[in-house]
Amino acid sequence: MRIALGIEYDGFAYNGWQKQETGIGIQSLVEKALSTVANHSVDSVCAGRTDAGVHATGQVVHCDVQSKRSMRSWLLGINSNLPDDINVCWVKRVDDDFHARYSAISRNYAYLIINKSIRSSLFRHRAWWINSPLDHNLMITGGKYLLGDHDFSAFRAAGCQASSPVRDLQEIQIKRKNDWIIITIKANAFLQRMVRNIVGVLVMIGSQEKPTDWSLEVLRSCNRETGGICAPAHGLTLIQIDYQEKLPINKTSRFSFF
Repeated sequence: MRIALGIEYDGFAYNGWQKQETGIGIQSLVEKALSTVANHSVDSVCAGRTDAGVHATGQVVHCDVQSKRSMRSWLLGINSNLPDDINVCWVKRVDDDFHARYSAISRNYAYLIINKSIRSSLFRHRAWWINSPLDHNLMITGGKYLLGDHDFSAFRAAGCQASSPVRDLQEIQIKRKNDWIIITIKANAFLQRMVRNIVGVLVMIGSQEKPTDWSLEVLRSCNRETGGICAPAHGLTLIQIDYQEKLPINKTSRFSFF
C-alpha cells in the first residue's frame, strides 16, 4: 500500500531534509518513525529537498508500507515517534503510481523578512532581519522580470545537480504589513537555492542598491557571479506542493502569516 504524508517541520536544528552520513537529516527521523509504526523498514520520497535551516508547512512524502493501519493510526503513531519540531499533518492512501516528486505540478515557497531597526528575538530562526529600509514596491517591479519560462542558471547554487536550469516561475507575490515583508514564489520546480538567490536580488533592489531591471540583467547573464547575496536559509519555508490528485492539503498552510 502506498501512502502520502503532509509534513511540517522547523528546520533550524537539521542539515536539511535528506538523510546523510554527517549531521541529522529530517528524512532519517521520519523514516525511523514510519518504520516503528509499520514494524518493517520504510523508505520515503519527498516532493522537494529543503536545505539546512529551511522550514516546511507543506512538505509531501510518499512511501510503501506492508502493514494495515487506519489513516488515523498512521498519523498518531508516526507523530508519537517524532520530535516536537517535526509533525505529520495528514496521511492518505494514494494510487501506486503516485509519486511525491514526479506527480507534483508546482511548488510554493514563502520567504519572511522583518524590516526594522531592532532585531526580533522570537523570529530569529523564522525571518531575515534587515535593519535598513526596503521599498517593497521596487521589489515587486523587480520580481516581474523573472516571471515565465527561463534559464535560471544565475540563481542556482554551484553544487546544484539538476540536469536543466530551465524553470517556469509562475508567480511572485510581495506584500508588506508594517515591519514585515513576505515573498511567496511559485514554480513548476526550483533549482538548489534558487528562491534564496532570487530574494537576495530583490532585497538589493528594495534597498535601492540596484535598479528594478537589475533582476533581468542577472537573469540574462546566466552567471551566478552577477547576482547578489544568497538570503539566509532560516527565512525560507516550503508552504505547499500542488498535485492534480486531490490531497487533504490545508490551504491555510500557504503561510497565512498576515
